[in-house]
Amino acid sequence: MTTSMPGRPEEAEVDAAPTPDLHDPALYQNRELSWLEFNRRVLHEALDQRTPLLERVKFLAIFSGNLDEFFQVRVAGVREQVAARVSEQVADAMPPAQQLMAIRETVRGMVAQQSHCLVHEIMPALAAEGIVLHDSWESLEPRERAHLSAYFLANVFPVLTPLAVDPAHPFPHISNLSLSLAVSLLDEVGEPRFARVKVPEILPRWVPLLAANEFLPLELLIGAHLDALFPGISILSWHLFRITRNTDLNLDMGQGDNDEADDLLELIQEEVRNRKFGEVVRIEVQPVMPDAVRSLLVEEFNEAHAGEGLTLTADDIFEVEGLLDHTALYAIAGLDLPALKDPPFQPTTPPRLAEQRDIFQTIREGDVLLHHPYDSFHGSVERLIAVASEDPDVLAIKITLYRTGGEIARLLAHAAERGKQVAVLIELQARFDEEHNITWAKRFEDIGVHVAYGDAGLKTHAKILLIVRREGNAIRRYVHVGTGNYNPKTARLYTDFGLLTCDEEIGADVSALFNVLTGFAIPADYRKLVVAPRWMKRRVLAAIQRETEHARAGRQGRILAKMNALVDHDVIHALYQASQAGVKIDLIVRGICCLRPGVPGVSETIRVISVLGRFLEHSRAAVFRNGGREEVYISSADWMPRNLVRRVEVAVPIEDPRHRAEIRRLLEMMLTDNRQAWDMLPDGSYVQRRPADGEPERGTQQVLIGR
Repeated sequence: MTTSMPGRPEEAEVDAAPTPDLHDPALYQNRELSWLEFNRRVLHEALDQRTPLLERVKFLAIFSGNLDEFFQVRVAGVREQVAARVSEQVADAMPPAQQLMAIRETVRGMVAQQSHCLVHEIMPALAAEGIVLHDSWESLEPRERAHLSAYFLANVFPVLTPLAVDPAHPFPHISNLSLSLAVSLLDEVGEPRFARVKVPEILPRWVPLLAANEFLPLELLIGAHLDALFPGISILSWHLFRITRNTDLNLDMGQGDNDEADDLLELIQEEVRNRKFGEVVRIEVQPVMPDAVRSLLVEEFNEAHAGEGLTLTADDIFEVEGLLDHTALYAIAGLDLPALKDPPFQPTTPPRLAEQRDIFQTIREGDVLLHHPYDSFHGSVERLIAVASEDPDVLAIKITLYRTGGEIARLLAHAAERGKQVAVLIELQARFDEEHNITWAKRFEDIGVHVAYGDAGLKTHAKILLIVRREGNAIRRYVHVGTGNYNPKTARLYTDFGLLTCDEEIGADVSALFNVLTGFAIPADYRKLVVAPRWMKRRVLAAIQRETEHARAGRQGRILAKMNALVDHDVIHALYQASQAGVKIDLIVRGICCLRPGVPGVSETIRVISVLGRFLEHSRAAVFRNGGREEVYISSADWMPRNLVRRVEVAVPIEDPRHRAEIRRLLEMMLTDNRQAWDMLPDGSYVQRRPADGEPERGTQQVLIGR
């Protein structure tokens, strides 16, 4: 006979659910695999027949470019961890070696899907529209071959440099992301030989035929004329290959050197030069390449980096059917055929800025909220800098430049030439823009612009502009704080928020931050700005905790946030706790998301969507209900460790009630998107939304374009 304890019914013991362990690795998605899921959504835009044809071609190129960067930086980093036998546990607890295996398997499937799409869907569809991408020399008509042969002898042959491999000629250096022909030969005495011919990047990849919009890839033209490069030698076969190298910067400045600008500039210049010698992390080949040639490539690349990093194996070879390096498709996507592209789009100037009057007066009358590319960057931010560069009352212009374009740089140079004090914080470590930024830094210094570089250990990713203006007997500060770069080109392709204001406290904060960036000042705190690395993470966690406490007290906790990536373990843990308390959480995360939504007992009130479309969703904003005293921020930072604790980032509060409502409206519009939105499932996969039968499409970007 069983005896129950008084006051503790047996049912209570049976029904009581164990408290979930919020640090359980099963609750966290692997960062690298989550990024691959993002790129899978990019690929889907190419697969989706609702996408205009040349836009599908563009998305194939974007997918490849994304994958190139992923291997150059992220896969290279995972390989370094495997080689170093790193045992440090990440939130998802997946060991580096297992990550590498999972990455390879996932990438092979995606690349096969990409190639199948190009060869069996896109190319036939292009041909039906009169755009022919020939995939063999043999299929060409004699007159076309004669035309192309003449082109080869006149334009290609003089540029080529065949490099033989034998005891007298070591295996040549192969540059990163370059396309090469591996040529198997028999010399004059019948001995097998090997040679490499680089496909020159200086020449167009697509060689035009006589008929309009018909092209042959340059590598096929070279392959058909190898006898001109190796006269008197028997050519057995040739096969294409392409390599990817580790290109991540490895900065290691001595103790106390981080504040030496010249040292940092020299160090980054050296590291950029060293990129060309980084270890090989991927070899792309055509499926028909023989095993002997593959083995030769692996052996030679391993020998070049003997004792360094992780040894290459056959697992690091990736087969690609058809065209090698799909980034070449950007040129085809750029053909002037409007009927095969998205409808033309022209940004509009915000109504308050469209009036032909003093832009400074407009800002004095009230803050201006910007939403690019729908709001013209040229008619707002660029115009403000242009007016400031000419205005005799403007004393100083200060700006952070992460990735910039020529027009902004030209305006700043013009302002300096007119006697303004111009200070520019140039981030030399902006990935793959280092050389571009170094060039501009030297130009600025030559004309008297005050140039600062930050330091080696802390990227400056904040997007801030300060204009100091004399008005009567007083000085007024005008500020732009944004989520995107001061780059006119990306401002037409990326969605970003910006705020124009002359709020005295925000102006004082921005002045203080520039003093930090260009000098030695360390403020105790800021009045309104939230600045990383010292304050932002704790403020994000405090805001989430506050919503948790509101929910526990029955006051409808609510978080609505948009970002590019959600990775930080502490932030995810806090969101899980908030969900357990009943906080309603909607997250719009374009790319990486390591949180798992909809897990029973953990994240049931959390919804995650990703929006992909014509424009890259780059804007970042957060809305906290705060018991009815709503707080809204726009920010340069994602909720990732690198943004919250290893970069200089800025979030600014949106204080005008109309602007707060507008940002909330825009984010809520995305939550109802049934065309461009994807729902994230608890297992980390995504499902694209589709309109129900009879339901109209609600694509966020389409709606905003047609506003």
